[in-house]
Amino acid sequence: MAIVTKNVEVAGRRLSIETGRVAEQANGAVILRQGDSVVLSTAVMSKDPREGVDFFPLTCDYEEKLYAVGKIPGAFMRREGRPSETAILASRLTDRPLRPLFPDGFRLDIQVVSTVLSVDQENDPTILSINGASTALVISDIPWAGPVGAVKMGFIDGALVVNPPMSRMEESDLDLTVAGTSDAILMVEAGAKGVTEQTVVEALAMAHEAIKQLCAAQNELREQIGKAKLEYTPPSYPEQMVEVVSEYLALRLDQAAFNPDKAAREASTDELRKKTIAELGDRFPEHVEVLGKLFDKKLKDRVRERIVDEGVRMDGRGLKDVREITVEVGVLPRTHGSGLFTRGQTQALTIATLGSMSDKQKLDGLGVEEFKRYMHHYNFPPFSVGEARPLRGPGRREIGHGALAERALLAVIPSVDEWPYTMRLVSEILSSNGSTSMASVCGSTLSLMDAGVPIKAPVAGIAMGLVTRGGKFAVLTDIQGVEDNLGDMDFKVAGTKDGITALQMDIKIKGLPHEILAQALEQAREARLFVLDKMLAVLPQPRADLSPYSPRITTIHINPDKIRDIIGPGGKMIRKITEETGAQIDVEDDGRVFIAAVDQEGGKRAIDWIKGLTDEVEVGKIYQGKVVRIMPFGAFVEVLPNQDGLVHISKLTDHRVERVEEVANVGDEIVVKAVEVDSQGRLNLSRQAAIEELTSKGLPIEEKIDKEAMAVALASPPPPPREGGFSGGNRGGRNGGGGGRNRR
Repeated sequence: MAIVTKNVEVAGRRLSIETGRVAEQANGAVILRQGDSVVLSTAVMSKDPREGVDFFPLTCDYEEKLYAVGKIPGAFMRREGRPSETAILASRLTDRPLRPLFPDGFRLDIQVVSTVLSVDQENDPTILSINGASTALVISDIPWAGPVGAVKMGFIDGALVVNPPMSRMEESDLDLTVAGTSDAILMVEAGAKGVTEQTVVEALAMAHEAIKQLCAAQNELREQIGKAKLEYTPPSYPEQMVEVVSEYLALRLDQAAFNPDKAAREASTDELRKKTIAELGDRFPEHVEVLGKLFDKKLKDRVRERIVDEGVRMDGRGLKDVREITVEVGVLPRTHGSGLFTRGQTQALTIATLGSMSDKQKLDGLGVEEFKRYMHHYNFPPFSVGEARPLRGPGRREIGHGALAERALLAVIPSVDEWPYTMRLVSEILSSNGSTSMASVCGSTLSLMDAGVPIKAPVAGIAMGLVTRGGKFAVLTDIQGVEDNLGDMDFKVAGTKDGITALQMDIKIKGLPHEILAQALEQAREARLFVLDKMLAVLPQPRADLSPYSPRITTIHINPDKIRDIIGPGGKMIRKITEETGAQIDVEDDGRVFIAAVDQEGGKRAIDWIKGLTDEVEVGKIYQGKVVRIMPFGAFVEVLPNQDGLVHISKLTDHRVERVEEVANVGDEIVVKAVEVDSQGRLNLSRQAAIEELTSKGLPIEEKIDKEAMAVALASPPPPPREGGFSGGNRGGRNGGGGGRNRR
């Protein structure tokens, strides 16, 4: 088979599409390369349909291979196992724009696999996966109405950028993935830092221009080497049956299907469906199985007709109406934070748990990011939809919804310096009737605020829908489950009062014009502000105090050279501190030390212990020290653990003394002032200067000085830390406590 290569320029960078070199037994196979990122995409179709399959069996897999970035997997088996969260999300991104373009009623198995072979961490392999999957389908014999192109959009330094380098995405205010055909947009997925609706609309328009280039390149490749498509004819129904079913349901359907209560509506609709099949089955015995499909089609048509032509929804709301909302916080007594958000018959309970920095999640994937300190997990138990089925681990849908809600709040999470906690949120969906992911966004905001997390702004989410019919359309606010199933779009928008933080759009038709997207975004903004008002009426700002069951984390900065003093040989010292105080201690390489403890007394002991091990003497500060050695020329006084300095005999008091012992003896506690660290790193102290300063502030001087009184008398703002995050000062402790110790 001949090797064919097609190159296309996108945003100033070359994308190479090659076929004919590998995987020749697949129906379609291509290798995409941009920079040093390489992805192999294959598409395979089964030869015969599976029996009893009444859905379209499309599977899209995104295979991460850690050799692509020169890593050996960290698992015990040292090989790739279950797909990572990133891989699952990439699989969903690949699936979503492909699915609407397969013919209705198609039932052969289709498997699309994108294998990441090499990653340069500049060119996103997820984008290559979508384009590669589309190209593999385009050149194959699989019936499909593509091609599809995909790009990523960033907003960097105030300008929109097509396919920005991965290394610059941290500074981008927008992370938008867009996929579509040459005619319209099919899929949108985004995280943002509060960008405006207008910015998103402009980004979609710019993305679509690049998508047209990618689609054109794929079409050229199809014309050159594409296979003839398998002929497929969608199922049709006898006209007489269609007429009979329509006549039978004409006076019955509205009464059964239009009801504000989900359970009652489903029960009456199911009953009518059974009666339709039972009463009309005798007239069409050879097509009994078709009657159910005709009923479903008629139901869908009638719902869409009433929405578009009459503005009437199944639960009686207007097109822009949001269902009734109730908000509760602090509903669980022992958790760190909790929020219960109910919108109509959709209900999400979100729980916030605060942990130390050692609780952050380690990521073993192809990306640059190695750890994650903010996590959101989404659970969808069967009772939430009134079903009884086995409980399993999270599926792709749960992982996708959890990631969307996580992304929605990521922009408002405080930095480590502002809030040195790891945060895990869990949304338990207690009842589902549409837009549970956006309910979990609202629940997440409430639980974080209830936990006392100082988020930058509250976030709310809303799901928008679309119904098209006969050239007309209606955009629906706050769609319920049946409107998602029977409509043409599921468009989720989350954000603050000032801008968007997350987007996700899936459609079932062959693309949407920009005008509809713009209207949906504006309608979503109005609904989002309405929901935010309801939430803030209950909890207007984060709580000032943490739960008594939350750990309190204190951050101190030390000289990185002192880290070894905290750790101790073989970790002996840090283990001793944690065992005796109950505190959890995390030490960063830059000198930041995080001390977490629920017991505040234990936390204070741990802080004092660490400070004792790492504090450095500050010039100009007064200390109460202990005389550790006497020499003819002065006394050596220990002012901090393992840090001492010399009080010269002339600095012991304000008058001349012949012998040091006239003023101080070994074991005495005396006040001293750190006056300098000389050029050799030796600490020099003065008892005379300390007495003069304390006396001037009205504090009587005794050899057994009152430490608390001295602290009050000397209370003043501490000096600013030196660059590097720890207080500067003497190096005497490390060098042996000044010149005296060096002369021992």
